[in-house]
Amino acid sequence: AVVDRGADVAGALERDPVDARVHQLQGEAEVVTPTDLAPLLREFYAERLAILQRHVASAHRIGDYDVNNAYQYVVAREETHVYWVHRAVLDAGATVPAAAAEPGDPSGSGRDIPAADAAVNLAFVAKWAPKMATVTHARHRKMLEVVLGEMQEHARLFQQAGEGRTDIIGVPVAGTVRAGSVLGTRWVE
Repeated sequence: AVVDRGADVAGALERDPVDARVHQLQGEAEVVTPTDLAPLLREFYAERLAILQRHVASAHRIGDYDVNNAYQYVVAREETHVYWVHRAVLDAGATVPAAAAEPGDPSGSGRDIPAADAAVNLAFVAKWAPKMATVTHARHRKMLEVVLGEMQEHARLFQQAGEGRTDIIGVPVAGTVRAGSVLGTRWVE
């Protein structure tokens, strides 16, 4: 039996009033074609990986327990981001760029380093956010938007660390006093 899919619709489809503005914006944006997608993903990947490497180096320099925990959380998420973009590059039929040279040790105090990392994240987001409207591949665009959104959240954590806050990831149990610091080298052989 053939089912008329339109028989249960009472009238014309209603459109969200935002649709016209979104369509206008999309019409003005320069569209990324499938052949343009691979280079865009490769560039995004290379820059994102460099930021991950920077944050790993920063984590080695940060001895404060609460701030280091924030770095461990961020690095774990960033490894996931890099993996997602790595898979997207392969999905686009391109080769994954080689990792950049390891960054040098970050300089500055326990507050300067996270403040600088926040600025790096926000600069990356500012560079890439406008390009998202041009990515026509819906799955890759959404993935890149999620990465950028989480990078903004990570920047907020770094800003809080730069302000000297200790409640970045959570609040310690009342009466708890933290002593000592996290070692920069986890395994010594």
